[in-house]
Amino acid sequence: MIGVVRAPHGVRGTLRVSAPGSGRHLREGVRPLVDGERRRIVRVRKTPKGFLVDLEGVESRDAAAALRGAELALERTELDELGPEEFYFDELIGLRAVEEGGAPLGEVVGVLENPAHETLVIRDGGREVLVPFVSEQVLKVDLEKGVVIVRLLPSR
Repeated sequence: MIGVVRAPHGVRGTLRVSAPGSGRHLREGVRPLVDGERRRIVRVRKTPKGFLVDLEGVESRDAAAALRGAELALERTELDELGPEEFYFDELIGLRAVEEGGAPLGEVVGVLENPAHETLVIRDGGREVLVPFVSEQVLKVDLEKGVVIVRLLPSR
């Protein structure tokens, strides 16, 4: 998933879209699957609250409103090649989470998207820990070893 339609914007079919991470896949010419149909991105503008996206064939506010909640998706093979220290958040699901001293925390079972940053959901039995995905708390992701090393901040 490269984005989610949140709402129509204006009267000409522009969509307000939120995107995970940087939104780098939301760019002109890309043809994501939207509500079961491939649609070319005609225009993209970044805003403080996300992106304004014009899709081929969506030319009215009503057409844009009908797509509210729809995901914009690409196949994994259509995504950009990643650098050596990069990964997609869905690759974190199933990794073992350990504290920086080596104490096991559990398994990464989800990644929540928040306005400020993503948050890892780590579960061990009935206990769930939420860890903001920021450099101060997620110290290392090692996909080859299947582990993410985190620093838990003391609770107040």
